[in-house]
Amino acid sequence: MNPAMHSRISRRQLLRRSALGFGNLALMGLMSPGLRASGAEVQRNPLAPRAPLFRSKAKRIIFLFMHGGPSHVDTFDWKPQLLKDSGKPLPFDKPRIQFAKTSNLRRSPWEFRPYGQSGAMISDLFPLVGARADDLCFIKSIHGTNEAHGGALLKLNTGSDTVVRPSMGSWITYGLGSENRNLPGFITINPTLGHGGVGNWSSAFLPAVHQGTPIGGGVPVDRATIHYLHDPNGDAKTQRAQLDLLGDMNRDHLASVGTDAVLEAQIEAFELAFRMQSEAPEAMDINRETPATRKLYGLDDPKTSSFARQCLLARRFSERGVRFVQASHGYWDQHSDLTREHGRLASEVDRPIAALLQDIKARGLWDETLVMWGGEFGRTPTLQGDDGRDHHPHAFTMWLAGGAVKPGFSYGVTDDYGFYCVDQKVHVHDLHATLLALLGMDHEQLTYRHAGRDFRLTDVHGRVVQEIFA
Repeated sequence: MNPAMHSRISRRQLLRRSALGFGNLALMGLMSPGLRASGAEVQRNPLAPRAPLFRSKAKRIIFLFMHGGPSHVDTFDWKPQLLKDSGKPLPFDKPRIQFAKTSNLRRSPWEFRPYGQSGAMISDLFPLVGARADDLCFIKSIHGTNEAHGGALLKLNTGSDTVVRPSMGSWITYGLGSENRNLPGFITINPTLGHGGVGNWSSAFLPAVHQGTPIGGGVPVDRATIHYLHDPNGDAKTQRAQLDLLGDMNRDHLASVGTDAVLEAQIEAFELAFRMQSEAPEAMDINRETPATRKLYGLDDPKTSSFARQCLLARRFSERGVRFVQASHGYWDQHSDLTREHGRLASEVDRPIAALLQDIKARGLWDETLVMWGGEFGRTPTLQGDDGRDHHPHAFTMWLAGGAVKPGFSYGVTDDYGFYCVDQKVHVHDLHATLLALLGMDHEQLTYRHAGRDFRLTDVHGRVVQEIFA
């Protein structure tokens, strides 16, 4: 055998051994010269923190997801005309495609009142969140494209309701990495196992290390944990030796075949899982919180304890450098019994959410943490049945809070009944573009090459809503 031929390596192997695979090359091109991590550093730890493309205040996101679609006209989008015309037919055409049939206009069962210096009109469903109104930045003209839960959830979480795409938490960790190498960059607490399921926190074709790590889902939150966090059959020294041996074997294989994305992801997952044992248990131990903090969140109240636990975990993970934390609550899908069920659901989250905002500010995390609240769509201002509202993606409200956005501010306008957006419209793609910009990333440059084309969270759409920037 010719030694010269034997030593020759393919272009793919060269890229791999140079620690500059195509994914890393794309990522390196996004970061400012002189501020970016080295290729070797990214290769050693794909979640190594990376500087944003341009200066930003926010470093991480906590997404409080209200699964099922809370009604915007019963929470944060006050419509006095709806009160006046309740019982009358909608005076314009309904959408051609609707999830179900609705009848006449229906006023909100709850009163709205002004809060704070901003005078934000907020319903009696959220009195404690209302007391924080001057911290909130409302976007009242969000609109999507899908009337069904599954499609709407995937659209909100991944930017697509028709094909498999990486979730926004995955895109964010791909672009910025994580600030704590011993914890995942993306955690989802109590995620829904339906309506898109794992697709809502999947990394899809991005490297698997960017996939969300679920805590709970299908079990009570007080029993939720990270699966397989402990190995009852081996101590840390033995685990490390086993992992090193397995890593050597896998890397020998990679040296011979070039790039194997699945195997690379497995190596990274093993390493992260090993490191998590040192920090994740402490991060999840909310018993370390003071009695005052537990009382603030409502942890000792059976009505609020479940979501209080989620909000506390979100804060604990976020302050430890987890880039994206999602906490899900629901089911806000009241086709009937709206008055009773929206009332019950709001009473479960109002106190924990207000506490989270207060706690983040008190701990000096406000400027760096962006909190987002909302569901996959809103609900119709028209009545369904005797006491319900149907799915409504054509206009709904979300709010943001944190140092990166204007406090006590409202953007976007719906019509007199909250049926359609009429001014300063914000599509879900625009929301994603804005979130990335608030974190210092350009949604048009945050791309990943897959199947012969460049993909991004916003696909070929997206406008940054700079008007809400602080």
